Amino acid sequence: MDNIGFPGMILLLILALVLFGPKKLPELGRTVGLAVREFRNAARSVALEEQASSKDAAAQPAAGDDIPAAERAKIEQEVRERLEAEIRERLERERLEKEIRDKLEMERMVQQNEQGSVNR
Repeated sequence: MDNIGFPGMILLLILALVLFGPKKLPELGRTVGLAVREFRNAARSVALEEQASSKDAAAQPAAGDDIPAAERAKIEQEVRERLEAEIRERLERERLEKEIRDKLEMERMVQQNEQGSVNR
């Protein structure tokens, strides 16, 4: 069972359509996309942290040695840039999550209004 193949993919799409319905599939796709993006960002940040820790270990001076000021400034700048990038990613992720929550809430309210008008 190496590959699902084209017929298997079609079967999975039909099954997803039946289980979740046509209105929920785009939302499900966005959620899966966000999860994949979040996983990639986490993997990238782990790799960056590992690189930084290996750089820090290599940059650690022997007992009594001092790091030159230019090299220290360069290291501090790299750390600062990495932290700023992580903060920007986190803020963007929070903004997207809030936007999704707001859209879901709005859809839920619209559905409740539609159900209320149908029941009358």
